[in-house]
Amino acid sequence: MSSTNEAALVERQNRLWNRMTEIMAAARDEGRDMSAEERANWDAAETELNQVSGDIERIQRMARLAQVDRSQHVVATGDGGQEEDRDARTSEDESYAEAFGVYLREGMGALEPAQRRLLEQGRREARALGVGTDSAGGYLVPDDFRATLTETLLAFGGLMSDIQVITTTTGNALSWPTNNDTANVGAILAENTQVSEQDVVFDENELGAYTYTSRMVRVALQLMQDNAFGLESWLPRKLGERIGRAIAAHIATGTGTNQPLGLVTGGTVGATGAVGASAAITYDNLIDLEHSVNSAYRTRAKYGLSDSALKLVRKLKDGDDRPMWVPVPAPGFPATINGFAYTVDDALAAPAPGAKSLVFGDLQAGYIGRQVLGVQLMQLRERYADYLQVAFLGFSRWDSAPDDTAAYRVFQHGAAE
Repeated sequence: MSSTNEAALVERQNRLWNRMTEIMAAARDEGRDMSAEERANWDAAETELNQVSGDIERIQRMARLAQVDRSQHVVATGDGGQEEDRDARTSEDESYAEAFGVYLREGMGALEPAQRRLLEQGRREARALGVGTDSAGGYLVPDDFRATLTETLLAFGGLMSDIQVITTTTGNALSWPTNNDTANVGAILAENTQVSEQDVVFDENELGAYTYTSRMVRVALQLMQDNAFGLESWLPRKLGERIGRAIAAHIATGTGTNQPLGLVTGGTVGATGAVGASAAITYDNLIDLEHSVNSAYRTRAKYGLSDSALKLVRKLKDGDDRPMWVPVPAPGFPATINGFAYTVDDALAAPAPGAKSLVFGDLQAGYIGRQVLGVQLMQLRERYADYLQVAFLGFSRWDSAPDDTAAYRVFQHGAAE
């Protein structure tokens, strides 16, 4: 969607929000509850508001992803040699993509010898980089195809766009040192006194590379032969959605056993709700959660929550009866919760007794993901030939884990009564 569409959505959202506040203010000023008609109008406006807000958030998220994608594809052109190298790479990439398209639709038998050599070269590169086994006939996905798959994956899990993501060319274990020296302070040194020692203690984090699969997607042979069917765009979107759902769930709540350790699972509870028959979020809960994160991290802090948790937060007011949630004031600005931006990701838990439904803090400092270059795709033409279908499988390698756990905190609802 264009910026014009975003501006129209922002204007519509603000009109809906003003209508809701007017309905509530009318009842409050008269010292009564909302009437049945007012409540019906409120509910209808809120339903529409949720839809419009979701559209705005998607536009803004995709704009951020597009900016990241452009930054990753910048090529230096300081001299003629670099320009020629770029042109050569572009020509080779286009040839590979063309060969891969023929492979998708018609299989290996339809490839020209030069095209087959290109795909085999990509397979050898995959083996050299350690990005996965090719024993079943997998081929490296072209860059444009991979960008589509990655974009779909990113767009599905909202938290993916907020954490730190690094890309490596191999899947070997990646280790780096960590240190928390905040408990150690300097001291005044008395005259003729020996300086005492205070060693810096280092820890270590490590990321591996789990292999995620889309599982098989079967496509009818008739569609494969129909050039009007956009196989090259439909297939990566479908594979990306499947892989994206799995990764998004593990970023949020992965157990750390045979899968990544999630943001919530590996985080520290900073505030706890009251014991009650049903889950609730109060103004005081949010304030406690915000101040459980050191102020050094709050300058880049934001909330992460599910859509059902956001619905509860939208109804909260501060001590002066002002809403905690503030809609988008203008295109390019995010909606906020108590002045902090937020990300909606339904992989996070919905409000429930004992559930951990909110995260708050500097998520980029607090959590790190690692993806391995080289998405692979496998084609199975014979397995479902009697159904006149061709099966495809996509693979992507990923791992993630908490990095600086002091950078964020988690809100947990109180237990049930």
